[in-house]
Amino acid sequence: MNRIKVKCPGTVANLVCGFDILGLALNEPSDIMELRLLDKPEVIIHNRDNYNLPTEPERNVAGVVLLSMIEKLEKPVGFDVTIEKHIKPGSGIGSSAASAAGAAVAANLLLGNLFSPDEVVQFAMNGEKLASGVKHADNIAPCILGGISLIRSIHPLDIVSIPSPDLFVTVVHPQIEVRTSDARQILKQQVLLKDAIRQWGNIAGLVTGFMKNDYDLIGRSLEDVIIEPVRSILIPGFDEVKKQCKEAGALGGGISGSGPSVFMLSRNEKDARVVETVMKDVYTRIGIDFNTYVTTINKKGVEVVSGE
Repeated sequence: MNRIKVKCPGTVANLVCGFDILGLALNEPSDIMELRLLDKPEVIIHNRDNYNLPTEPERNVAGVVLLSMIEKLEKPVGFDVTIEKHIKPGSGIGSSAASAAGAAVAANLLLGNLFSPDEVVQFAMNGEKLASGVKHADNIAPCILGGISLIRSIHPLDIVSIPSPDLFVTVVHPQIEVRTSDARQILKQQVLLKDAIRQWGNIAGLVTGFMKNDYDLIGRSLEDVIIEPVRSILIPGFDEVKKQCKEAGALGGGISGSGPSVFMLSRNEKDARVVETVMKDVYTRIGIDFNTYVTTINKKGVEVVSGE
């Protein structure tokens, strides 16, 4: 193939208690990217949206991914990439990861799967480093692989795909911006041992709940005693949304990535729709514009739409 178009899903990272090590892919929203091979080592970027993201490859998350791949090639190859973003930058639902992962997967397919799956993830993580200052894979891995991912280790890279139950995901995106780099800077550098022990129990419980389809265990484990108490102060209405959504039937949830989006998991679509109504009511009353999504877990990851 000389040209390929891919669909890149949004993601929810951390899953409350799994900071930097857990994430899942969403069926909605998603970005569309189209890549075309060039016969010289350069990257040309076109944006088909109104977000005014940089088109200089060194300043664009997809661009730095493609540049890092070109460095590993022995032949003079480049990429012309067109990005149509539907995942708003700074939303907390994996906008930068979608661009980075989509670029890495599409480029590798055009190159005849020259690089291994782990190498593709590592290339994509260069985009996350540009976006947040840190290489992390809790958005990248589920975006590429689909489903739920556990990042056991970054060095060396060790990603475990976790069976994902049939859950519905409700997301509200308040129209405010929380920069990932800013959300990281306010975190505590040390935690109490008793908090660490409680967090470890929740992470183990959540993974076990996913693997056993134990919805009650999933709900009990969606608790964060380390990150959420700090980051939630950046999101107006967070405590009210979380409390009311759980009362309305959600299993639980919390901040999506670094925010400002908030997600909730539900057993069925009926509960998920009720949760959406609660979210809308809270932010309408507060007076903050918002978008909502009611979707499911994407099992495919970055998906080829067409190629030639």
